[in-house]
Amino acid sequence: MIRISTIFIALCMVLVSASVGIVLYTITGLRASESAIVALTVLAFLILYNAVSMRLRDGNNAEGQIADLSQGVADLARQISDFGRRLAAAESKIASANSGGSDRVQSGLQSALGEINELGGLVKQLAATVAAHDDMLTDLPSAASAPAFEPVAPERPVHREPLARAIAPALPRTAINSARTDTDLQILAIQNAIETGSIDTFLQPIVTLPQRKIRYYEAMTRLRNARGAYLAAGEFIPAAEAVGLMGQLDNTILLRCMQVLQRLQSRNKDVGLFCNVALATLGNPATFAQYLDILEANRALASSLILEFKHDTLRALDITGSKRLAAMTQLGYRFSVDHVANLRIEPRELADRGVRFIKVPASLLLDQKQTSTSDIHPADISDLLGRFGIDLIAERIEEEAAVVDLLDYNVRFGQGFLFAAPRPLRQDAAEDTADKAKSRANSAARPGEVGAVKTDAIKPERSSRVTGNAALARRAGGAA
Repeated sequence: MIRISTIFIALCMVLVSASVGIVLYTITGLRASESAIVALTVLAFLILYNAVSMRLRDGNNAEGQIADLSQGVADLARQISDFGRRLAAAESKIASANSGGSDRVQSGLQSALGEINELGGLVKQLAATVAAHDDMLTDLPSAASAPAFEPVAPERPVHREPLARAIAPALPRTAINSARTDTDLQILAIQNAIETGSIDTFLQPIVTLPQRKIRYYEAMTRLRNARGAYLAAGEFIPAAEAVGLMGQLDNTILLRCMQVLQRLQSRNKDVGLFCNVALATLGNPATFAQYLDILEANRALASSLILEFKHDTLRALDITGSKRLAAMTQLGYRFSVDHVANLRIEPRELADRGVRFIKVPASLLLDQKQTSTSDIHPADISDLLGRFGIDLIAERIEEEAAVVDLLDYNVRFGQGFLFAAPRPLRQDAAEDTADKAKSRANSAARPGEVGAVKTDAIKPERSSRVTGNAALARRAGGAA
């Protein structure tokens, strides 16, 4: 857009040139054509002068702008160099801190290994002492029956107090023998179950809240003792870990879970299965290699199979255990955490390890004492875990009132006797699953193979829903 000053200058130049022409025409007596030519010449000179002056002025302005721009670029370069020095200093500090931290970790590991070795020596000494005491208790009846120690029969009647004292030494030996017998029976039952694949699998649903739609199942393992009664996991796992059978047992359970998951997904592709894993499986290289082979052969089920660990198990993992956990994560498997004792949870650390579910007892979430002891209010835990991609599952729910309170905490999943008790698979399904587990263990399946299976055999046995005090009584009786 033309500025007003430019228009004014143009008018002034026209007026000046016209005035020169008029003056020449009137004073000098030039003709009108000659005066017009002189006026146009003057106008041309004025226009040329104006253009040259404007060009010089614009050049001076451009030089000033270029000088300002070069000064700004120099200031920016100086600031960038300053930032570069600061970044280099920060990187050197971080590198020194990391090196110092790794040194501390190495020293801590060495001290921990030393303490573990000392504890191993103490355990061996304790075992030797217990064995010596056991031998003493075993030899006690023969020593007491020797003639040199036979008491003289008194003439007065024998009181009950000395008789009780005479019987008392035999009681500990009887208790020890019965405990040893139960342990041996449990070990034999575990060995027999692993060899024959006769492991009973119970399924308990995990439902969405508040719709109560079944979204996942948890596979619970039960063994039978010599009397035909079910042994819960807490009863046979210590014996299995003591004799080093936990890894083989986990491999057998994993094969069973794979077969069960195939049958479940033949009816519903969205259903998932939780399978428990023990710390002994991650700690034994041989059994973990077999476990990893099974997982790799069934990578097609990785999105639906959730491997569940105890919270203390994840905390106790060393560097080797963490690497083995990462190997399972690379295959696409997700993890869950249960047996949470308090609400001091580190969601970032759990998410980095591949944990996508965490089970917390409903009583722990609703405990008012946790509000003062934990760093975050229980009502905010679900949202906090959700920001790291972890879903909160409230377990051991047995009352309707607990469900109402948990909905205020934005809990999305629930598990407990209120919804359904753990139900065993049908016998024909269990036998068929055991046969398929053996065949998969003997022949390495290609990754992603999922055989077509019947869908009616996976149905759990129908039983009436048990809630409230009846559920507690049933759990105490071993039905769970």
